[in-house]
Amino acid sequence: MSSGYTVSVTDRVMIAHSFRGEVFGPAQRLHGATYVVAATFGRTALDPDGLVVDIGLAHEALAAVLEPLRYQNLDELECFAGENTTTEYLAGWLHGRLVEAVQAGELGPHAGGLAFIEVKLHESDVAWAAYRGPVAGA
Repeated sequence: MSSGYTVSVTDRVMIAHSFRGEVFGPAQRLHGATYVVAATFGRTALDPDGLVVDIGLAHEALAAVLEPLRYQNLDELECFAGENTTTEYLAGWLHGRLVEAVQAGELGPHAGGLAFIEVKLHESDVAWAAYRGPVAGA
């Protein structure tokens, strides 16, 4: 999307996890992370109500997809079995859950017109990773 409108909402989530592979050095050991998570919803034209998406519903949806991760060791969750839950991986996984919320009607009747959702996980004030993908056909 080269031009258009966006709405972003943020939340936080505290997790623990470890990684497999020498490339991760000391992060192979169990460690914690507190992510600031931003979800950006975009479309080329506003919906019939003059919105990108209902900002309240967007915030509720983000909180809902983060809830099963809060204060959890991701290594122990079935949904991440066999995965290295890197910041990049988690951004893509959260994108998928938000797309499911759109498709289930949880972000309002016009949210299906969204062009994309971007999920950005800030590990700190100087480092983050993001995944941006389409809503339709995801």
